[in-house]
Amino acid sequence: MKDLFNSLSSRQISFYTLLLFFFIVSVFFVHNNYSFYDRPIAKITETRLVEATETVDLHENVDKLFTQDIEAVIKNGEHKGEGISLTNEYSLSGAFDSQYEAGDELFVSIDTEESATLTGTIKDVKRDKYVVIIAWVFIFTLLIVGKKQGLFSIISLAVNAVLLSYALDVYMHTSGISLLVVCGISAILFTIISLLLVNGFNGKTYAAIISTILGTFISLLIAIIVMWLTAEEGLRYEEMQFLTRPPQTVFIAGVLIGSLGAVMDVAITMSSSVYGLYEENNHISIRALKKSGMDIGKDIMGTMTNILFFAYVSGAIPMLILFFKNSSPLSYTLSINLSLELARALAGGIGIVLTIPIGLYTSILFINRKKRIRS
Repeated sequence: MKDLFNSLSSRQISFYTLLLFFFIVSVFFVHNNYSFYDRPIAKITETRLVEATETVDLHENVDKLFTQDIEAVIKNGEHKGEGISLTNEYSLSGAFDSQYEAGDELFVSIDTEESATLTGTIKDVKRDKYVVIIAWVFIFTLLIVGKKQGLFSIISLAVNAVLLSYALDVYMHTSGISLLVVCGISAILFTIISLLLVNGFNGKTYAAIISTILGTFISLLIAIIVMWLTAEEGLRYEEMQFLTRPPQTVFIAGVLIGSLGAVMDVAITMSSSVYGLYEENNHISIRALKKSGMDIGKDIMGTMTNILFFAYVSGAIPMLILFFKNSSPLSYTLSINLSLELARALAGGIGIVLTIPIGLYTSILFINRKKRIRS
């Protein structure tokens, strides 16, 4: 530990000290930020189980229902410091509810009826302190493993999150603007900002940027053409039934943003690999670069496609289990829950496959340019 401390420069020590300070301040803040919320927050002091019943539905699914009496203290607003009595009904399965314990913090609505003790209804759980802890674990992991590049990755992620939030806000408050246009411009900015911040201003980065943009938008164009030719047969938009926007446009925008990350990963892998081969041997032939690049692309193609597939399908697992437990037919269950996820995965997979040759030949183009400049 002493050797590790001695190996750090004064600038690094100052940076990690500042980071630790921000960690302590943020954790302290989220544990004491009740006054920043408009909704009343109640901290549980005591819980009592008052009833437990067993239920069996038409499909022989067994569940248990419980009722809790909760005593809590209001932490903000005009009733700050006052006690409140709450009732919580939850199930053993926990599908739409949760069991609460002393120390949990809840958003509540306070009943307006006059009574000796405040009563109210539970609306939600205050989770910001858990989110902050997880965020800091993520930040420290990135910094420990990635060091300087990890820091730039964090900055890139923060900038992209703000940019996406702003883009969606512009879309929601501006009439006549297409969601697809907003997401398309955002995707281009995401690509440029992310790759320049993490990899710097060089030919490898420029090749990756061009490859990412071409691969993403070509795969999106193919997806749109296929949807048009098939009249969107097999796509089930039921999960978007509460939207007041055209579900097709929202779905296509989701495909664009969702496939961008995987395509970007493949693009930077291809450009880094090809540039690495060239920098190891400046006299390597273009034919050898093409062969080596395609071999690398074939190696990552399967894994990246699987990653995209599992990332999309994993989100549907709870609904699949729910449908199967209620004896829904297999074909209906899969079509209603996986049609959009599979379509997104296929569109992203097309983007991954296309980006391999695009990334390879774009990198070779920049390498040839570099050779001409040197000669």
